[in-house]
Amino acid sequence: MITWMQRHKKWLIITIWISTIAFVGAGFVGWGQYTYGDKAGAIAKVGSIEITQGELQKTYSQMFNRYSQMLQGNFDEEKAKQFGLQQRAFEQLQQQALILNLAASYDLQVSDKELITELKTQEYFFKDGVFDANTYKQALSQNRFTTKEYEASLRKDLLIKKTLALLPVKAGKNEINVLNTMLNIADRLNYKVLTQENIAVTTTDDLLKPFWEQRKNNFMKEISYDVKYIKQADVNSSYANEKLTTYYADNKTHFKGEDGKILPFESAKNAVIQELNTKATKDKALRTYIAFKKGKLGSDVVVNSVTISLSNNPLNSDALEKISKLKLTSPYMKPVLVDGVYHTIELVNINPAIPKSFEEAKADIISLYIEETKRVKLQELANSTVETFSGKNSDFVTVNDVSKFEELESSEATEFLQGVFNSDKKRSYITLSSGKIVLYYILEQKLLTKLNNDLDTSMMKLKDGIFNEALIKTLEKKYHTEKFIQGL
Repeated sequence: MITWMQRHKKWLIITIWISTIAFVGAGFVGWGQYTYGDKAGAIAKVGSIEITQGELQKTYSQMFNRYSQMLQGNFDEEKAKQFGLQQRAFEQLQQQALILNLAASYDLQVSDKELITELKTQEYFFKDGVFDANTYKQALSQNRFTTKEYEASLRKDLLIKKTLALLPVKAGKNEINVLNTMLNIADRLNYKVLTQENIAVTTTDDLLKPFWEQRKNNFMKEISYDVKYIKQADVNSSYANEKLTTYYADNKTHFKGEDGKILPFESAKNAVIQELNTKATKDKALRTYIAFKKGKLGSDVVVNSVTISLSNNPLNSDALEKISKLKLTSPYMKPVLVDGVYHTIELVNINPAIPKSFEEAKADIISLYIEETKRVKLQELANSTVETFSGKNSDFVTVNDVSKFEELESSEATEFLQGVFNSDKKRSYITLSSGKIVLYYILEQKLLTKLNNDLDTSMMKLKDGIFNEALIKTLEKKYHTEKFIQGL
């Protein structure tokens, strides 16, 4: 499946970024290793559109979760590396930025009314069958999104769709007729399936080291940060009744019941105390931050040390993103919430990404070496036997007769038949995404008389894919991409 994804990655990327933002349940996932430049917050600029580190982290996380669902959980960091998910996430954002540049050139915008209309169609914010503002805010909070962040992302998504809608692709009658003819050509085949299962591979260090030497820059230690931090304990104070009533009077709208009405003071009293304590906790964290910067911390203040990275993050993604923007000349960060606790942070050192040693990378190298060596040996076997093989004969089949090849999975048979009917060779082989190779020889060919009446959608999908690829290539020439980090 990973190999199929690698072969069809350009279509996967286009499919993913056109779809509606799917954030629910997309927790943060570590995503590779880079050396960061000095452009604050931005990792790249496409035309006039900047791409930030936070956007890249979230896009990687969303893509990781999508592929994990596609593979029913059989997708981990190792497979993500094999697929090059880091680069795919960046390419997705780059393609979005290209379309947004095009939108800007036409002065296209998404109105607040359009944004609200779209929000009210998203069922994961529904309560009792209709959009509910409290459910909306709670869902975003649980997934570490602010309403501002989510609505900015949704507005961008809508703007991309609006821009693409101005470039319609239509299927002509003659094109549909040609496709109908193609789908009704039938071949009778002699075929043989070759697999990697019986190919043995030796993995000695003498064989692995040259393989690693050629690829060692692909096996990097991730960038990490040595930091010190102070955790601010919650303030739990007692307040005079006069202070509570005064605060309540000034902030009544903060204290509402389930019916949306303002609560009377007695019913809201505990909430007033909690809000005052929260405010006092934040104020105390800010005073600690100032003392930390000035080197005037009290002797009772506990300062912790930790090394933080994408794969080893005891804080959270928001804290890591902010830490990555710090400089050693300006190392202090204002208090940030981590699991409801304010943390004041000082950057002590930046550990840049460097190549792993052979021993450190060996476990990763072995699986790639075996996969690559088996692929090469199977290809050699196909080349040496394609002219002389004798396999199994099929009935007359069209490109849609997937079920007639019992030796292949449905997806494999689909790929094989598409390869055969797209080829102009009578005798050849098709290399499948799964790693199998199918040798074939066309024994006979004929044109069936049946018609396929469901071709409009097929032709539209075909033309859409071709058009989108051509559009992206055109925009890449028009809008320059400048990268501020290494490894993309």
